[in-house]
Amino acid sequence: MIFLSSLLFPLLAYLLGSLPFSIWVTRFVKGVDVRDAGSGHATTTNTIRQAGFGWGALVFVLDVAKGFIPTYLAFHSNNIPPYIVPLTAACAVIGHCWPLFANFRGGMGLATAGGSFLAVNPFAFLICAALLILLVLVIHHSARASVFAGILAAPALWIFNFRDIIFWVALGAGLVIAVRFLIDWNRQYRELWLDRN
Repeated sequence: MIFLSSLLFPLLAYLLGSLPFSIWVTRFVKGVDVRDAGSGHATTTNTIRQAGFGWGALVFVLDVAKGFIPTYLAFHSNNIPPYIVPLTAACAVIGHCWPLFANFRGGMGLATAGGSFLAVNPFAFLICAALLILLVLVIHHSARASVFAGILAAPALWIFNFRDIIFWVALGAGLVIAVRFLIDWNRQYRELWLDRN
């Protein structure tokens, strides 16, 4: 019974992750599908391009919340198996990347993964964010940097002696991020202001 009830957290996470806020916001503000321009993904940066910074900021906060809320609920719940927390975080990111409510064409998952990290350990979130920024500065390509950041997030936390549940959250969500960003490995675009192609 505990096992079945525990699975509600990953299910909730996927459904929350599937809420395509960038698509809804740009459609409401501009009457367009955010995926029809820019990188072709339902992301904060694409929203900024098409609807402006304010609407993009709103989308960013909502996308972070999609990862934060279910992971926080799972993390602070009693009598659930420990693996449910990283599974919940990974499912939130999966929902954002391949959303049920947007024909499985969503965003890239960084903001949602960040929300999951914040729900468990804000300092670990800062380490992973710094890792991503460092990789973008070194590689000069945000998609490739994000692939490596997804792979290296958990090992980086291990080095900083984060070896509890946040390590597994970073491992699960990070691998989803890495897989998702492979689609843009060869793309030439300026998705982030830090890009230098």
